[in-house]
Amino acid sequence: MHLAGKLNPAILAVCAGNLLMLLSGSSFTWSSPILPKLLSDDTSPFGRSISANEATWISSLVPLGAAIGPFTLTYMANNFGRRITLLFLGVPFFLSHLILAFASVVELYYVARFIIGLTAGGTFTIMPNYAGEIAEKTIRGALGSTTSIATCAGLLLSYALGPYVSITVFNLVLAFVSVVFLGLFFLVGVESPHYYVCKQDYDQAKEALRKVRGGSQTGDIQKELTEIQLTIEEEYRDSLFAVVKSKGFIKAFFMVTSLLVFQQFTGINLVFYYTQIIFQEVGTSWSPEVCSIVVGAMQFTSSFTTPLVIDRLGRKATLMASAVGMVIAEVPLGAFIYLKQRGTDVSFINFFPLLALAFFIVSYNTGFGPLPWVMLGEVFPSRIKVLASSVASCISWTLSFILTKYFDLFISFGLAESFWLFAGCCVLGLVFSKFCVVETKGKSLQEIQDIFNR
Repeated sequence: MHLAGKLNPAILAVCAGNLLMLLSGSSFTWSSPILPKLLSDDTSPFGRSISANEATWISSLVPLGAAIGPFTLTYMANNFGRRITLLFLGVPFFLSHLILAFASVVELYYVARFIIGLTAGGTFTIMPNYAGEIAEKTIRGALGSTTSIATCAGLLLSYALGPYVSITVFNLVLAFVSVVFLGLFFLVGVESPHYYVCKQDYDQAKEALRKVRGGSQTGDIQKELTEIQLTIEEEYRDSLFAVVKSKGFIKAFFMVTSLLVFQQFTGINLVFYYTQIIFQEVGTSWSPEVCSIVVGAMQFTSSFTTPLVIDRLGRKATLMASAVGMVIAEVPLGAFIYLKQRGTDVSFINFFPLLALAFFIVSYNTGFGPLPWVMLGEVFPSRIKVLASSVASCISWTLSFILTKYFDLFISFGLAESFWLFAGCCVLGLVFSKFCVVETKGKSLQEIQDIFNR
């Protein structure tokens, strides 16, 4: 608690909560180092190698769970508070990784991976909203983007540790991270003032705001509390149905949902879940394991650039630059694969797939990776924010499940053609960002609502 008094409480709370984002990130790339072990008779804990169909189920049950999870956890966040809900999320992460560490039948893997998906889906819905609600507007974009850094740390953890330790040890490490989160967030986690205002408990809201703002003056606290009250009272003036059918909500929902759809169709989840398999398919100068670590390291490193530029360049420009970068990476990568599959000697540039995928990851992580989730916490009225975020996330994760489960179809269609298809989707994302994305840089939540309601 002494530490919380010395440092910005909002930053401490978000950083502790970001351990959940780390665990969520690791769940996506978990299959990259683990599937090769499960596909081998020597390292599978089931006494046999798994089938290709079982492998795709183990991978795809995470996004399937993530599509469903937010709806249950929305109820908790709205009725018991953001802090209690986030603490609760640490428990299924812990138990599921214990199951994965010691399971001897594939059905238990299905159960554990699905539960992890439920939990990750709730995390991706609630944490951006939580960060957006407790952060001051001057640092809201940067602090919200730290959720992406934590996610990338989780991605890298799976790439770097997974290939070199046993399945049991790897999952016990993730279970330990869950325990660390529970301890830290219990100590430094603070409740969102927005939650208390929604419950019309203004004394608790003022106290929560005082905690989250640390040494702010009483006048500043009262001014911000009044702004939150006015914002939420304005939202509650109309019925829930009126809010949902309002022009502002429809525009915000369309914008964020579209960004999440474009995010999925960049091809990112195929890269996440099947990194080592992709490198085995295309062939590189280095081993697939090392290439996966390089890609993960590039993603983690590049995740630090987003908080630095997001509130300087703005959301629109960052998204457009991200889309251009992904097109530049995917088109020539597809050409490399196309030429190699048709017998052309490309051995003199065997390093190119690694270079292209690393550039793709950096470009994705600069914009289309974190920004849709950041904006998810910015553009919806508090009254319906968690529910709207859940619906938008459900659409995104459902697409992720379909793309991940039917990875074999993309291989059959052609890996080169698949990358070209995703590049075309990135071009559409570029056009959408240019003409349809509303700039939220440096604006309060109320100012953002005013823009959408014009």
